[in-house]
Amino acid sequence: MTLRYDEIGKRLKAFRMASGMNADEIAQRIGISRTALYRFEKGELAKIETLEKLSELLNVSMPTLLGVGIEYMPSAVAYFERTRQLEETAEHLLVLAGPISFLLASFQFEGMLDTVLRESIPEDAPNRQRSLDDVNQIMDILHQRKESYRKRRPSIVNLISTTQIERFLQNGMAGRQNLPASVAAQRREMARQEVEHFVNLIEGDEIGVQIGLVSDTLPHNGFQIFRNAQGSTLTLSPFRLGEQPNIRVGVAMATSAPEALTLHQNIVNDAWRTAMKGPAAAAFLKKKLQTLSSLAPVSTRKRA
Repeated sequence: MTLRYDEIGKRLKAFRMASGMNADEIAQRIGISRTALYRFEKGELAKIETLEKLSELLNVSMPTLLGVGIEYMPSAVAYFERTRQLEETAEHLLVLAGPISFLLASFQFEGMLDTVLRESIPEDAPNRQRSLDDVNQIMDILHQRKESYRKRRPSIVNLISTTQIERFLQNGMAGRQNLPASVAAQRREMARQEVEHFVNLIEGDEIGVQIGLVSDTLPHNGFQIFRNAQGSTLTLSPFRLGEQPNIRVGVAMATSAPEALTLHQNIVNDAWRTAMKGPAAAAFLKKKLQTLSSLAPVSTRKRA
């Protein structure tokens, strides 16, 4: 087995960011300089003893750190950072992460996301301040992902569950239930605008973007497949953005195992075969928006 130290470095950075410790603290605790730690993160060869110390300190197994088998990520920060790293070199993305795929979402979605993620953290949540601090890192990572996508424009196949879209329109872009009525109405309007944005994407027929609406059952946890000339990587994640967000609970995974890739590619193939696409997908979303508008109280409907 050939170890790729550049990939080890990327994983090391993701777990370091998720640890809550700064680089100086980590370097001091394992007896190296901060400069050496940064060099390891950039792919410089590290002694196995040093990797073992880092593995123990960061509470990550050596197989995960080395990329042997499956990477396990119990932190949303680590997951989104690994996603950013994989997207940096991906030429093609297969995405099932509903109801809204972040890379294709509007500027307004990204602008509101910080508020939504913060309100998703209960007042009595254990280590609440740590979770709030994580939001800062997550938003920074997400912004970097969006900027990288706009510059590189890898092709995307995005599968969206119609059930999740309907729930998104009903509940709005909200981090929790029981928001004040006026706020809840604003969040439903934001959800409606985001679905309109996806209608425009579909009707715009943008090169490299394919969106399919799936009425059949899809896995609850999202997954993505990243492809480039060197191979493919699959990630599975319970972490969600937008509607019913979750950045606190769960374990994400990443693997390049051929069997896992094939099985999830089969899910994509089967779902894409029956998905609504193009004009049919746009018409479906427009009908949902019209139905929502007709059911909304007059005071909350968009005025001309």
